[in-house]
Amino acid sequence: MIGPVMIGPSSSHTAGVVRIARAALKLLGSRPDSAEIIFYNSFARTYEGHGSDRAIIAGLLDFKTDDKRIKDALEIAQQEGLIYHFKSIGNASALHPNTIRLSLKKGNKVIDVVGESKGGGVINIAEVNGFKADFSANLHTMIITASDVRGSIAFIANVLAHDDCNIATMSVSRKGKNDLACLVIEMDSGLKPVTLAYIQSLSWVKEVIYVPDIDR
Repeated sequence: MIGPVMIGPSSSHTAGVVRIARAALKLLGSRPDSAEIIFYNSFARTYEGHGSDRAIIAGLLDFKTDDKRIKDALEIAQQEGLIYHFKSIGNASALHPNTIRLSLKKGNKVIDVVGESKGGGVINIAEVNGFKADFSANLHTMIITASDVRGSIAFIANVLAHDDCNIATMSVSRKGKNDLACLVIEMDSGLKPVTLAYIQSLSWVKEVIYVPDIDR
């Protein structure tokens, strides 16, 4: 397998972990003040030996997979005042073998992200704030939390079409009928700021998170 350009030792336990953390960082919108990190299953048993602890903190510092500072990420985080705590859970059979949960805080803003490292540096962001997400972070991604309004998905798709934006994937999950819903859209190109502002201004939209391709 040809993997990403990276600092080793492992594409799944290092490069993939960096990318999961960078995706979570972009979802939060800025470097966190503190991070609670849970390693599950295979990661729980090997995260220290394979450097996943350094990799996850490196990603939160916005280091890319080939950044030589990854090996010193724990020390750099301490110098820069990033507070973090690791926890391991070795037997979570319902989860992917290489799963990480990150709970990040920046001031009053909190985000909870579950990521899976698939191998070769490929990742899946499985959950965001308790909603199913399932996006790769390889494309421009928009996450819309909104009231479960009839016709809302078609409306958003039409707005994006008017911005000449091609939708690659779209998924929706909700807490219940007429309750909060989460729409995850991966796009081939970026969005204009005015389009994002318009979507955010809609009365039934609670939050819009926009994440460009994290590898750029």
